[in-house]
Amino acid sequence: GERFPGADDTYTCEAMMSDKKALQAGTSHYLGQNFAKAFDIKFQDKNGEMDFAHTTSWGVSMRLIGALIMTHSDNDGLVLPPRVAPTKAVIIPISTDAAKIDEEIFPKAKELQATLNKVLCGRFVQVDTQQHLRPGDRFFSHLQKGVPLRLELGEKEFVAGKVKVVRRDTGEKMDITWENLEKRIPELLEEIQKNLFERALKFRKENTHQAANMAQFKEILENKGGFVEVFFEGSKEDEKAIKEATGATPRCYPLEYSKERGKCFYSGKEGARKAIFAKAY
Repeated sequence: GERFPGADDTYTCEAMMSDKKALQAGTSHYLGQNFAKAFDIKFQDKNGEMDFAHTTSWGVSMRLIGALIMTHSDNDGLVLPPRVAPTKAVIIPISTDAAKIDEEIFPKAKELQATLNKVLCGRFVQVDTQQHLRPGDRFFSHLQKGVPLRLELGEKEFVAGKVKVVRRDTGEKMDITWENLEKRIPELLEEIQKNLFERALKFRKENTHQAANMAQFKEILENKGGFVEVFFEGSKEDEKAIKEATGATPRCYPLEYSKERGKCFYSGKEGARKAIFAKAY
């Protein structure tokens, strides 16, 4: 919780990363008429009178991309929600027979690509052409890049008229016939989108704790980590002392708790607002 210098109000979006630390993902500041008066910014109101403008300042930038990566990714690399993934699915033609690749499997992969791109309304499905690499290396290269779906088209799949589909978020594998791809691929992308959101939300809820006093506060941060909800009505000196003792800082005062009041966990003052503390980037 810090207010932007010169602003009347500051709002922040605090995200929990996979290591349970907080990241300020974005901020929005209501500047009132303060900056307008300083720079003589005026407008004509409905009555024809000149008045100073009410202005805002906000920032949602590169750190939001970093937050998305740090929230969902794993030890194998990126895990991208389908709605922001530049490549939503990759088709990988596989065969040790160069003639079969050139004459049968690759043309079929391109045909499926065109069909799926039409369904998804964009160039979101790619065909892997790295025939010089082993299949496992090709799989891993796309796994690292966070491609939501991998479609394997080998000789066995070609004969059976299907592809093997692998989800990036769960690793689940399934066989889907060519005829069903138009229906199942969009459905799977929506399922992945929903799963990633629900998984991240569940993680945040499970790692948000409550403390009534400094002893509980320290114990939570030392043994559990994550967000700690407390009633807090302290000074800048109190915030500094808490940070020196625990490494945590006040991240925000949640709007959903704006009417709640209680006893400050640090100073003991009554009428304190509910705040979220956490160790942060």
